[in-house]
Amino acid sequence: MKRSAVLELLAQVERGDLTPDDAAERLATLPFEDLGHTRIDHHRSLRAGLPEVIYARGKLPEQTAAIFARLVASGVDVLATHADETTAQLVLAQHPGAKYHNVPKLLTLRQSSPPEARGRIAVLCAGTSDLPVAEEAAISAETFGALVARLYDVGVAGLHRLLGVTSELRQAHAVIVCAGMEGALPSVVGGLVGVPVIAVPTSVGYGASFGGVTALLGMLNSCSPNISVVNIDNGFGAAYIATLIARASAR
Repeated sequence: MKRSAVLELLAQVERGDLTPDDAAERLATLPFEDLGHTRIDHHRSLRAGLPEVIYARGKLPEQTAAIFARLVASGVDVLATHADETTAQLVLAQHPGAKYHNVPKLLTLRQSSPPEARGRIAVLCAGTSDLPVAEEAAISAETFGALVARLYDVGVAGLHRLLGVTSELRQAHAVIVCAGMEGALPSVVGGLVGVPVIAVPTSVGYGASFGGVTALLGMLNSCSPNISVVNIDNGFGAAYIATLIARASAR
């Protein structure tokens, strides 16, 4: 464990925010906590700077709720992705301060004061159908402490819409671009900015889009060299990478 984490626990005890017994329990479970069905990595924020995040799809609502509760008890801001409404209702009943974002299917709970924004990220999407993935990226990045500019419905079918937000786009330390169909938007954006562009193919499109595979291959074959690509519909993964880039750039 990092010395800074121990000192922070001692400071909480001195302020009366934490009892000595609670501090001892926190120290005992910081490496990881075994719930039987899940081993929660409480040390992740110390190693990587960002806390454990819950991937709710495929988990029972009770399992997600149990993980959520233990992360809440550890004092971190909590994020759960791909949470259905049944899971959300269970978590919200236990944690009234949590919020369910219906479009991207995210659960969030802010426990600390909103951190000072660490880096600027622009999140773009080609069309309104890409909003679930774009909002997953935007809300995830905001939960991690980044300042996010949403620039939506700026696809290449109406290029003037993108050119109209170029000034906002160029203020970002990192750019996330979500697009389906043929996946052309990241290549255009990559030619307009001098920062890393994280392309997110979405599963939006007609039959030959193959559930986002066409967009994925198009982005992987982009002629813009400042583009990297995450997996189909992986807005969270793009947000994680963009946050680390934006933090480093802001420093």
